[in-house]
Parts: sequence; C-alpha cells; structure tokens
Amino acid sequence: MTTTKKTDLILLGTVTILLTFGALIIASVSASLSQIRFGTTYYYLNHQLFFGLIPGIILGFTAYKINLALIKKWAPLLFLFNIIVLILVFVPKIGLSAGGATRWLNLGPVSFQPSELLKLTFILYLASWLSSRIENKNVKKLPPNFSQTLVAFLIAILVVGLLLFLQPDVSTFVIIISVAVIVYFLAGMPFWHMFLFFLIGAVSMLILTPLAPYRFKRILVFLKPETDPMGIGYQIKQALISIGSGGIFGLGLGVSGQKSGYLPYSMSDSIFAVIAEETGFIGSAVLIVLFLIFLWQGFKIAKNSNDKFSKLLAFGITSWILMQTFINIGSMTGILPLVGIPLPFFSYGGSALLIELVAVGLLLNISKQKI
Repeated sequence: MTTTKKTDLILLGTVTILLTFGALIIASVSASLSQIRFGTTYYYLNHQLFFGLIPGIILGFTAYKINLALIKKWAPLLFLFNIIVLILVFVPKIGLSAGGATRWLNLGPVSFQPSELLKLTFILYLASWLSSRIENKNVKKLPPNFSQTLVAFLIAILVVGLLLFLQPDVSTFVIIISVAVIVYFLAGMPFWHMFLFFLIGAVSMLILTPLAPYRFKRILVFLKPETDPMGIGYQIKQALISIGSGGIFGLGLGVSGQKSGYLPYSMSDSIFAVIAEETGFIGSAVLIVLFLIFLWQGFKIAKNSNDKFSKLLAFGITSWILMQTFINIGSMTGILPLVGIPLPFFSYGGSALLIELVAVGLLLNISKQKI
C-alpha cells in the first residue's frame, strides 16, 4: 500500500522567512540609490518583486505540482536548451555585456542570466542521467561501466566550463562543478575518481589564474588582507568594516552607512555585510541558522526519497543553495577569497531568485512523493 507524504512545511516556512527577510534587506539597501537614479525609493525593490519573487513563486508552484517522472524525462533537453541559450549571450544585440563580462540575454525590458538557470538544469541532467544508468544496469544485471561514465561526465563539465570561462563567470563554474562532483559520487561512482577531479582542478587553477591577473590578486589579498586596500582589497576591507560596525544587535534596518557609496555591490555580492551591519551578530546568526535548517530539511528529504532520481536531485539542489551561501558569507568575512557569488534569496537579481524558487518547488515536490 502506498501513502502520500505531507509537504515539508518546515522547509516551506524557512524559505518564507528567508524571502521576507531578503525583501526587507533589499528595500533597505536599495532605497537611497533608487531615489537618486529613479526618483523613487522602491524601484529596485519592485524589480526584485515583479521580475524575481512573483514569477518565481508561480514557477515554483508549477515545479511543486508537476510530475517528477516528466521532469526526469525532459531534463536532458532542458540542459541542451540551456547550453544553446548560453551560446546566445555571445551573439551581438542578443547578449548584453557589463563590467567586462558577457552573461546576460536582452529580453526587451528585462535581462536574463542563463548561467543561473544552468545551476538547476545541470543538476537535473546529472540526476536524470546517473539514475537512469544505475537503473538500467540493475535491470540488466550488468556491472557498471565506471570509465564510460567518467568520460561522459568530464565531457559535460568541459562544455559547461568552456562556455562559462568565455563569459567569463568562473564563480558560477566553481559552484556548478562542486555540486556536480557531489551528485556524481552520491550516485555511487568510485572514490578514486575524486582524486582525479582534484588533480584536474589543481592543474586548471595553475593554468587559468595567471590568465586573469585579478584572480591572482584576489588570492593575494586573501593571504595578505593589507595588500592594496584602495584597489583589489577595497571591497573586503569595506565589508569587514560593515560587519564590525553592526556589533551584537546591529544599527537597525535602513541605518547602514557603508551601503551609501562605500561598500561595492551592496545589493548583490556584498549584501551579507549590510545584513550584519544593520541586524548585528544576532541577525547574522539567525540567518545562518535558517540556512542550516534548509540544509537539514533538504538532506532529510533526499534521504527519505523513494527513487534514485529524486534522491540525487534533492541532494544536488540542497548542496547548491548551501554551498553558494557558504562561499558568499565566507568571502565577505575573509574566510575565503573574494568571489562574485550572490547570497541565495537575498541578493538583488531576478534571474537568480526565480531559479532558486523553482528549485525550492522541486524540493517540496519530492518531499510529498508517495512511499
């Protein structure tokens, strides 16, 4: 007899609190800049709501209701479509460039970042592909061909890596490859492949870091924070000032002084520093606890999943959200080198928020599947 599990209300409640907290912080961080540029304090908040949160909730609800078997079937085509869209960013008049990077598609009144979608479609593809290989081997009672799987996995990584390095968007590639490796090994692949991945990663870093001097400088600043405080080290210096200024209880929402021209990327990559300044250690700790609850519930959903595809998908989505959170907070506090990674559910950007909510919808969908 099969029974339907209840939707994970703890996960749903946690995400709802994170989204509410995120909207308040975006309203606080963006008000002054929005007033200066557009004559209203709500422009950026409205953009985040109408092009990120609201469509994200609608698509997330769709992901919650859709049949997971259908998602598994269409996952390879979704990944292929995403690859084609990634190529389109290099087409003149279709792709948009900013700050030396070409990462966006011009969709009339709005822009879209295909690499954000890739975080989800690649997880979907890997979960579908690896689970199908396992199921086919079990049905036919054949020994798994690990070498063939490894080669196919490396080819997929190479294609994704090439497109992201051309943009360039190395930070997104770090997230994608890290989560991909986690999903790969959770599918039961040999442990010795891990050493191969570490070797390839180390060699790639040695080759690619000199090609972009700013990457080397970021690592240098991480090792010696006093290096170039008015240049490449300026952002982390201002971030640490923001975090330190918050103290235990924070200065209060809207009171941050660092966001007004001192802290670079205060609405996106550096938003955790503003959170720490305005809500203090207490607010920052609550934020981290909420993400840890997300981690616990996500892994719990994965563990209780009744099929390999759902299990790999749940582990992949949870690992992606938490790894991105850890890297963002780590880079803002000086624990990790500075990277351009947005904080999930908080950083300004409709593309990222929309895709994150679709991922949450899929997690909640898995949580209610029959057992």
